Amino acid sequence: MDPYANGLIDKNPFGAKRIIQSSVVAILQLELKGRGLKLIQPRSRVLKKNELHELIVTDEKVAKPGETVNNVAYIAFIEILKGGVMVVGDKVYWNNNLLGIVAGFDDTHMPNHQNIILYSPKISTGKKLNIRLEDKIIIHS
Repeated sequence: MDPYANGLIDKNPFGAKRIIQSSVVAILQLELKGRGLKLIQPRSRVLKKNELHELIVTDEKVAKPGETVNNVAYIAFIEILKGGVMVVGDKVYWNNNLLGIVAGFDDTHMPNHQNIILYSPKISTGKKLNIRLEDKIIIHS
């Protein structure tokens, strides 16, 4: 039984967790409407050192676990330098700039990589943001 799907957990169960550190390994430049990303029910994911994951941003306010997201811009693939637990509501920063707030996760490409969906009222691709290879991305509560 999944406690998230069954509504047993309705808030962040973590009292404290460490900052996740990562580095950009690929910069993305695609924007799509009608993408149909189905956000999984779990509100947290473990990101292990050396794994690669994809950052995607949406401006859809309904973006949350269990919902479908259509309007997206692709930011980057990141390599996890210092792993940890990522939770819906965590903030994702690049060069002290807030890229977005974690809205949920999509398993389309698992086990290759996790799609991490961020919410931001204004979306842009990694290329338009001028993100560079090896730039640091920090994730924390």
